[in-house]
Amino acid sequence: MGTLIVIDQPPYGTWAGREALDMAFSLAAFDQPVALLFTGSGVNWLRKSQETKGIGQKSVEKNLSAALIFGVEALYADATACARYGLVQDNMVTGVAMAENSAEVIRQHSHIAFAG
Repeated sequence: MGTLIVIDQPPYGTWAGREALDMAFSLAAFDQPVALLFTGSGVNWLRKSQETKGIGQKSVEKNLSAALIFGVEALYADATACARYGLVQDNMVTGVAMAENSAEVIRQHSHIAFAG
């Protein structure tokens, strides 16, 4: 498979994750196979109904919801990290696959990029 971009940073407070998402969209726009793996505090990107008015930033939820439409092949969430942050399928954006073994997801891709 193609490129896997690993996001392990929280969705707000740094631009690294947003830049990684832009890279994924760019690869997908040029028909390059790309997927995203969210791990560590990065799984918080996947939380539904994020309230961001207090920090003056737009929510990343709409961007992620569009990822599959724009050609990103898969969104993976590290199951251990999701449990740590209280995330389950019901409170996550649509289209996320739980990864019980992130190392296996990484091995399935020929190129790996880490945000941050």
